[in-house]
Amino acid sequence: MGGVGGPRNHNAGSEDPMNPSERIDQLIASIDDWRGKMLASVRETFLGADEGVVEDWKWMGSPVWSCDGMIAVANAHKDKVKITFMHGAQLEDAGKLFNAGLDGGKWRAIDLHEGDKLDKRALKALVRTAIAYNRTHLKKNAPARSRVKAAKAKGA
Repeated sequence: MGGVGGPRNHNAGSEDPMNPSERIDQLIASIDDWRGKMLASVRETFLGADEGVVEDWKWMGSPVWSCDGMIAVANAHKDKVKITFMHGAQLEDAGKLFNAGLDGGKWRAIDLHEGDKLDKRALKALVRTAIAYNRTHLKKNAPARSRVKAAKAKGA
């Protein structure tokens, strides 16, 4: 179901008998209506956006995709599939996909309802924009924070 080479995940060797990809497979299989198909399509689009995208399982049951930082979390709700982008407020949304959480200072979301058609090309572009944001704003800053912590520890 994943991109080339199958789903990629963070903690395949953890104590949990199921890795994140297996948990997401199980979640999708357990939703036997349009939401399961939509979540599968969202997953496929995320994994196909960049070979560096990995999936994880967080917050007691949510698929999460990351690449040099968290990109988004997806959840199947009673009447929708919600994709929440962690830094959505900072992303250019050329495809005009964001339709929820528009007043927030950090997150933006896409609510997909029954009958909605997923614009995979626009979603893939948005995922790539989020990856570029992570690489520019998160990855380069991580070593600086680590250096500051290390310097403080030495001076203590």
